[in-house]
Amino acid sequence: MMTKSINELSKEEIAQLFPVILANYDPLWARLFVEEQQLISNALGKIGLRIEHFGSTSIPNLTAKDTIDILVEIPDEQVLNDDIIARMKNIAYDFMWQADGDPPYMVFVKGYNTDGVKEQTFHIHMGPRQHKLWDRVYFRDYLIAFPEVAMQYEALKLALAQEYKYDRVGYRIAKTDFVVSVTDEAKQYYLKPGVK
Repeated sequence: MMTKSINELSKEEIAQLFPVILANYDPLWARLFVEEQQLISNALGKIGLRIEHFGSTSIPNLTAKDTIDILVEIPDEQVLNDDIIARMKNIAYDFMWQADGDPPYMVFVKGYNTDGVKEQTFHIHMGPRQHKLWDRVYFRDYLIAFPEVAMQYEALKLALAQEYKYDRVGYRIAKTDFVVSVTDEAKQYYLKPGVK
């Protein structure tokens, strides 16, 4: 029997194969990012302008799904580029066009073994500097700077992981109000005069 790729799975199949499971913070996540950052940088060359670790695995002591989330800045004219897709495929990434963003952007995933054997998973979100994707860096930095806010986020994630164990999209959507609110706070904090 042929194994399906992640792009061939239904939402329901993905939910059953890859449920929402949270783990205690692991310092290994930072090292995994650095290794993957180098791999991505080598693959993209000058196309990859900036590479950042974001998401819960980038925040020390925060409970998280063990997926390493990565932001990659690319030039404006590269937003949907077959050369980038081919380069990422060469380092084992599957491409997904994220059309729900405004504007749409490229997503790449790796480590989703549909045979059911757990591998380290990576998600790459790729877009130009002015894309709202980059607001996620404000969220990350704010949670690192304000651990009490990070703990509020952790409590929310733990509750939602129970409710949405087999609904990864539902889990992500249920966190949206908190993420948007804290991101707005973070931008006000970091963009005010005198704050670096």
